[in-house]
Amino acid sequence: MEMKALIDKIFQKGRESGLNDMEVYYSAGSSLTLKVFQTELDTYNLSESEGLSLRGVYKGKMGYSYTERVDEASIEQLVRDVVENATIIDSEDEEDIFEGSKEYKKVDSFNLGLSKISEEEKIKFVKKLEEEAFKLDKRITSVQACVFGDGYGETIMSNTKGLFLEDKSNIAYTYISVVAKEGEDIKTGLAYRTGNDFNKFIAEEIAKEAVDEALALLGASSVKSGDYKVIIKNSAAADLLEAFTGIFSAEAVQKNLSLLKGKLNEKIASDKFTLIDDPYMEGGLASKSFDGEGVACKYKKVIDKGVLKTYFHNLKTAKKDGVETTGNASKGSYKSSIGISPSNFYVEKGERDLNEMIADLDKGILITELQGLHSGLNSISGDFSLAALGYLIEGGKISRPVEQITVAGNYFEMLKNIEETGSDLKFGLPGGAYIGSPSLKIKKLSIAGE
Repeated sequence: MEMKALIDKIFQKGRESGLNDMEVYYSAGSSLTLKVFQTELDTYNLSESEGLSLRGVYKGKMGYSYTERVDEASIEQLVRDVVENATIIDSEDEEDIFEGSKEYKKVDSFNLGLSKISEEEKIKFVKKLEEEAFKLDKRITSVQACVFGDGYGETIMSNTKGLFLEDKSNIAYTYISVVAKEGEDIKTGLAYRTGNDFNKFIAEEIAKEAVDEALALLGASSVKSGDYKVIIKNSAAADLLEAFTGIFSAEAVQKNLSLLKGKLNEKIASDKFTLIDDPYMEGGLASKSFDGEGVACKYKKVIDKGVLKTYFHNLKTAKKDGVETTGNASKGSYKSSIGISPSNFYVEKGERDLNEMIADLDKGILITELQGLHSGLNSISGDFSLAALGYLIEGGKISRPVEQITVAGNYFEMLKNIEETGSDLKFGLPGGAYIGSPSLKIKKLSIAGE
């Protein structure tokens, strides 16, 4: 059955059962994962999902239900579950069905070219990626992971207030982790790409990046403990931002789980630091025209030259604060409840590249990797203590690789101590591919080493 006709039948049944305002959220998608090990295809995983959820108001309360059976046979149970759920719910929070925004900007996140790449081409690519890594240097003794994946998603939102929205997108990602060995010294290197243009996935380039990183870390040792000027490389800075993204949620603020409470329009970071949420970014992996409640998304500067301008809101948190929603309602799938998340969320890049930033440092540390992000930090207090890898900078040049160090500080203080942002904006690994940062030069951080 055509989706619009099915939705109309759901609404009809809902009205007959005493539901007032209603909303259907339909999502479908597929994902492919390919892993290669020692020239052979080791993993082939193709998964598909489809389902829809219904939420509706029954006697003043919002009820929810969902189904994986997208057909007429599921309608009666779907509506019955909404009524039952609304009857037992005890939340005092008011929830509304949104009638729609005045205007929606067209966002094209679907690349037809990617959808036409055959599985044979994808397998050939990921095999070549592993092959290239081994070819580059005899010290590469193994490849820990060599993966290509892609996915497609489609969303339809419709409600009884006349809203009907559609969105579809596709993405691809690849990563390789290599092991270099010299004597008893063993180091790993990682490289990755994300996007929806398969032509930008160049095996030779990605393999070289991973191999170069592993080889450059051979011979690493610790440094003396103390306070150092630090440059956090783009990918590590993006990982750190991802770990603290929750502090910008209005829900966290309202629950006293963010120290940003009461700080709107106050200076909370360096003049050099601007933090952007851009749902319209070309090629962005979280680009979209509407959020999980059907609200038109908005470009916004969350922090503008150090000044906190807004939190992320959905309809519920916006109503509590007496403000407009920022269009950041999230719904991970048809099964999920409404949450809050950014779209393409990134630190605005500066004008100078990493090498120029390094040249300015007489002595400091370049951090290329932060470890233990899920256990070594507290997003409420902002305190972090993380194992790190990187390089010692002396006389404006990288002098040697560094390991067995711990970097410690407070994220809120660190934001105030940013001296420069680089021009090398980069987004994270597949899980955090919508969060990006350039390299950040920090006035000082505590390094524990020897």
